[in-house]
Amino acid sequence: MYKYIIYLFISLISVNIAYSDEGMWIPLLLSDRIEDMKSMGLKISAEEIYSINNSSIKDAIVLFGGGCTAEIVSPSGLILTNHHCGYSAIQSHSSIETDYLANGFWAMNKNEELPNPGLKVSILVKMEDVTDYVLKGVNSDLTEYKRNEIIEKNIAVIIKETTDKNHYEARVVPFYYGNQYYLIVSEVFTDIRLVGAPPSSIGKFGGDTDNWVWPRHTGDFSIFRIYADKNNKPAPYSPDNVPYQARKHLKISLKGYDEGDFTFVFGYPGTTNEYAPSYQISMIVFDENPVNIALREKRLNIIDKYMNKNQLTRIQYSAKYANIANYWKKMTGESKGLKATGAIEEKMNLEKQFQQWANTSPERIKKYSGVLPAFEYYYKQINPVNNTFNYFIEAGLGVEVIRFAWNFNSLVEMSKNKNVNDVDISNKVNTLKKSVTVFYKNYNADLDKEIFISLYEDYYKNVEKCYIPDEMAINVKKYRGDFNKWANKIFSESMFLCEKRVIDFLDSYKKNDYKKIEKDPVYKLTKSVYDVYFNKIIVPYKKLSISIDSLQRIYMAGLMEMMPQKQFYPDANSTLRVAYGKVQGFSPADAITYHWHTVLEGIIEKEDSTIYDYRVDDKLKELNSRKDYGPCSDKDGTMHVAFIASNHTTGGNSGSPVLNAYGELIGINFDRCWEGTMSDYYYDISKCRNISVDIRYCLFIIDKYAGAGYLLDEMTIVK
Repeated sequence: MYKYIIYLFISLISVNIAYSDEGMWIPLLLSDRIEDMKSMGLKISAEEIYSINNSSIKDAIVLFGGGCTAEIVSPSGLILTNHHCGYSAIQSHSSIETDYLANGFWAMNKNEELPNPGLKVSILVKMEDVTDYVLKGVNSDLTEYKRNEIIEKNIAVIIKETTDKNHYEARVVPFYYGNQYYLIVSEVFTDIRLVGAPPSSIGKFGGDTDNWVWPRHTGDFSIFRIYADKNNKPAPYSPDNVPYQARKHLKISLKGYDEGDFTFVFGYPGTTNEYAPSYQISMIVFDENPVNIALREKRLNIIDKYMNKNQLTRIQYSAKYANIANYWKKMTGESKGLKATGAIEEKMNLEKQFQQWANTSPERIKKYSGVLPAFEYYYKQINPVNNTFNYFIEAGLGVEVIRFAWNFNSLVEMSKNKNVNDVDISNKVNTLKKSVTVFYKNYNADLDKEIFISLYEDYYKNVEKCYIPDEMAINVKKYRGDFNKWANKIFSESMFLCEKRVIDFLDSYKKNDYKKIEKDPVYKLTKSVYDVYFNKIIVPYKKLSISIDSLQRIYMAGLMEMMPQKQFYPDANSTLRVAYGKVQGFSPADAITYHWHTVLEGIIEKEDSTIYDYRVDDKLKELNSRKDYGPCSDKDGTMHVAFIASNHTTGGNSGSPVLNAYGELIGINFDRCWEGTMSDYYYDISKCRNISVDIRYCLFIIDKYAGAGYLLDEMTIVK
């Protein structure tokens, strides 16, 4: 027994070893980490980073759109984010005549700034621990469904009380898998205007070829401005709105950085699963990612072929291609990294120690000893359902016209309902008309048809027959497995392949016309695909997921109880976080060492006119040849472009400010190194690096390249 206790003690110590660079920390609780941050070089206080009562750096950090971060860099609401975060907005203003993707866009005064319907930014007002209120009435005897019902009611009360008679928006977010809850209160601004964006040859230099890899030479930034009403409150777009007067804006440093310098990232990371059990990691590596990677690769090859043929298609599909490719490449690196670092084995070792600890007392046996066996059981059950779910998402919904046709399902159901009046029908028709214009602006039917043939054939061959949509089974039999013939038939007969036919249909729509929609071959297939999802996939998937989530909550609580001396950071959940580390190169493989920054000369070295991703703008080459960098060059005389550091980041951190020890802006985070993309599940300091564009390169492009130096006059620049 004595030997066992010694072994367990040593095991727990080994589990508790964590690198300072790892973690996405709640800014409200930063005082718990501040000494560690200062030991690494931080020169400011926790209060200066996040203050409840006074303006602080957190007031300059915004959630941009649905999944990026941006930072306020002037008193007049000027914000910086990534080029790829603003890509859809830039693309929406682009056409063959005004191709802002290819040529860039620069407003030379506020009157030229372009509005972006649908784009919004959120500024955090406060976050507050509301765990006790949320869990009021919850006990261990409740079923998971009843537990969630009570929690949802409690959350609804909190949100209502928080937002009553004010303009704020609020949400309550679970942390540590539902062991804690925080109230997030924000101001949400919806009048956001495009101010500037470099051409893709700068803002997307290296493109999908270099995505997720280092070295990198991408000027991945764009500029927007927040507008408010005359009282500085959020308001819908209006010509009468004025630039938002910020409580706080970031200072911008021209001092640069050296290897080993302290940095921190302040942003809205999306999702991580650092405490996932080995069973989940195994499912991701050996089942989930291989399916998703293969299906996305098929789509990418087809889109790439069409983009290379036609300039209009390139404009239409640039953002779509980037979105598909982004996680295709990420999943590839993630699987490789999880295998290379032995993440599954490390998780299994932790689980073994957890089980030994759980078996040391009757109380722990009751609470925790059954968790890991239950994990094993439920992951075996969910794996085949998850596989079908992935085929539904990546293949079933990988065809654009299928996703679009589903929008008409609500019109069909409303038209069947005798209690729905003509006014409601008319409103629905008008909403659909707007979506029609948006959809067909960026749609190529021939391209989508080829994707349909490829993906649906893959779906049919690899999914269990009980999950094959009836409409697919009927047509595969009818055309004897010839997906080309099936595609030719439905793509020639369906109204959904022609914008004019859809508009004409909606213009003359009567309630009884829903029958025409139901007879349409694309809609029939769409309905059949979604029927499988709703009736055969989502019910068992949700049921199993709830059981797994419940176990994960208990497992998380057990880990925290097992290691009380360890500071656990919560997984990312699109709430504001601080991650910190140092500027640092790394060695991704034997005999390979990566330097910690890149320079403009590297862009010239990469130039290849035969590869779209490596085309270099003539003006940029001219500025480089003259070394005309203005005050933005480094102390060694070079123009730094990008750098890497050991900050723990993930999706959602795109656009996040990278700050130095004094809280000054030195870069904009835009990516991670491919070898470290497994950091969503397992952080390894020897491989995990975030990639950022040097803020000095951004200023150089704005001033010297674009001639928009007036924007720098708004900023607070320190030397």
